[in-house]
Amino acid sequence: MKVYFNNSCKICKAEIDLYKKEKIEEIDWVDITNNETAERETSKNSKELLRRLHVKEGEKILQGAEAFLILWKKIPKYRFLYSFLKLPVIFNLFSLGYEIIAYFLYLKNKKQLKN
Repeated sequence: MKVYFNNSCKICKAEIDLYKKEKIEEIDWVDITNNETAERETSKNSKELLRRLHVKEGEKILQGAEAFLILWKKIPKYRFLYSFLKLPVIFNLFSLGYEIIAYFLYLKNKKQLKN
């Protein structure tokens, strides 16, 4: 599984660093900052990659709240988040909250995009 994240965003990096400490071998962490390979692998442009967290599992690309769920499912310490936040009503609220936060992080970090 590959996790595509923005290492240039202090908030994003801090969160991902917590997950990296768990040393899950099957997770490959990919910084999307000016990364054309990540764009090719996900079929997403740099703006789309910057806008949300992405996970590639097999040939499937998940983004946003769904990407976090699949990530948390793989990390034993965070599996409780997966179990709780996957519940339909809870997931809808989580997804909405994620989109709001991700939008503001995108606005904060979009200056790093190549024109």
